Amino acid sequence: MESSVGAIAPPVLESDLFDRLDLRILSALEVNGRASFSRIGAVLGVSDQTVARRYRRLCAEGGLRVVAVRDPERLGQDQWMLRLRCVPDTAQTIADALAKRPDTSWIGLASGGTEVVCGMRPRSAGDRDDLLLGKLPRTPSVVEIRAHQLLHRFFGGPDGWLRKFRALTDAERAALLPAPVPTAGPPRIDPEDEPLVAVLERDGRAALPELQRATGRSESAVKRRLSALVASGALYIDVEYHPETLGQHIGAALWITTAPAALHSVGQALAAHTEIAYVTATAGQSNIMATLVARDTASLYAYLSGPLGALPGVRHVEATPYLRRVKQLTYPRPAH
Repeated sequence: MESSVGAIAPPVLESDLFDRLDLRILSALEVNGRASFSRIGAVLGVSDQTVARRYRRLCAEGGLRVVAVRDPERLGQDQWMLRLRCVPDTAQTIADALAKRPDTSWIGLASGGTEVVCGMRPRSAGDRDDLLLGKLPRTPSVVEIRAHQLLHRFFGGPDGWLRKFRALTDAERAALLPAPVPTAGPPRIDPEDEPLVAVLERDGRAALPELQRATGRSESAVKRRLSALVASGALYIDVEYHPETLGQHIGAALWITTAPAALHSVGQALAAHTEIAYVTATAGQSNIMATLVARDTASLYAYLSGPLGALPGVRHVEATPYLRRVKQLTYPRPAH
């Protein structure tokens, strides 16, 4: 993936708030969200006090949150992308209600404020059916439900979009990565891991003493189990931030239909495009869904008519720009 991304010019940082050092710190946290300020500073060539000060400002003014995320792809769990067409003036209320659920993510308002786009990661078939077959169909203000099951992730999740800025060298990325840990068996989160994961889902940088208190385990046991969860891929530490602070003001969902034989090649090509933050194969009316991030509407047009439009095998594209992000990884949005 690195080689394909490296073949395309990276996005340009255009921000009145943050500079390239801020971007490098964000990128370092994307590589290893639990790296200490001193370790980040040593790799980036600045003091730990500078990193700490910049981190606090990124949190206060850039919406930065570092949180743990379960990886349903690695855990073999169901994932869905929902498109809900709503009665005017009701989409925000529905989006807020969905955002409060722990099994939703990446919720946005689109289509002039009458559509809610929502990622769903049900913990069980019962949770999925309760929402898709029960609550949503009984909601009078929901006019239409389109449910796309996610089949194969080409880019996103633990592969963070900030790497496409190429603010870090390969050597710097390698120096930030956690030490390798041997793992046994398939990725899994056991019932006894839930207290640990619950704390990290609120604060991915929670200190070991806090994790020890939450779990009742020794500090060394907590450290070993956390390392094993991350090394197995069951859990990853992610960063949430306002793309606008990096000069990226446009977000859009792309619903792409390809020839069946071109599905994989188009997905791989999209994964290498700098504008694409997430791309997955889906079941439904389209067979690829992607999240695009761009500077402005001119950049959105240039991408649709250029790199995307030129891909062999693409038959149809529907772009739905987001009017508002309701939920990224966390909800409610942190104050800023």
